[in-house]
Amino acid sequence: MGATATDHGVVVPYTHELSPLQADVIFQRALQGKANENDAILFTAHMLMEMARMSVEDGFVMQIHPGSFRNHNEIIFKKFGRDEGGDIPLQTEYTRNLHALLNKHGNDPRLTFIVFTLDESIYSRELAPLAGYYPALKLGPPWWFHDSIEGMSRFRECVTEAAGIYNTVGFNDDTRAFSSIPARHDLSRRVDSNYLARLVARHMSHALAYGLVKKAYKLG
Repeated sequence: MGATATDHGVVVPYTHELSPLQADVIFQRALQGKANENDAILFTAHMLMEMARMSVEDGFVMQIHPGSFRNHNEIIFKKFGRDEGGDIPLQTEYTRNLHALLNKHGNDPRLTFIVFTLDESIYSRELAPLAGYYPALKLGPPWWFHDSIEGMSRFRECVTEAAGIYNTVGFNDDTRAFSSIPARHDLSRRVDSNYLARLVARHMSHALAYGLVKKAYKLG
């Protein structure tokens, strides 16, 4: 149908590979209505590994959106149903949780694996270093609560030193508020242009390539 990517809205980005027998045992328990919370965690972790394997095979881009407590406001949920804005960020962890997937597929040039997060504090601590190290991993744009001037600016400041620019994916949009899409893309372009212009205005390239060494060696 023309799609190029998959998207997985997991709560926790835990990845773990089960044996075929282990996966089947959990699946059969689920069919019988006997699966428990640990079964769900393990099976979801295994399915992320399977999705990565299949993305390597078929060339689809794999995206994950962890860390949202969906339908947090029960009154709104009961009155209006799902996806009415009562979704709140959760703290997430990636260094350990993505270890299995990145070690198996993160160095494979056939995989593009894009991670979004609502946990803004995790960008500089874990996601940017991981994206700078594993060729397959790219960072999705600032998402949801951070889809703003300040959020986009903080994102560039947090990730660029460790991940670089080419390990991010620019701006995309999956909003249901279709009329906002052009404005949001325009905002992203302006914020990124401002960030790049600020680097130029600080004369960083000139100083590194010419000014500092000339001054240090007293060349006039």
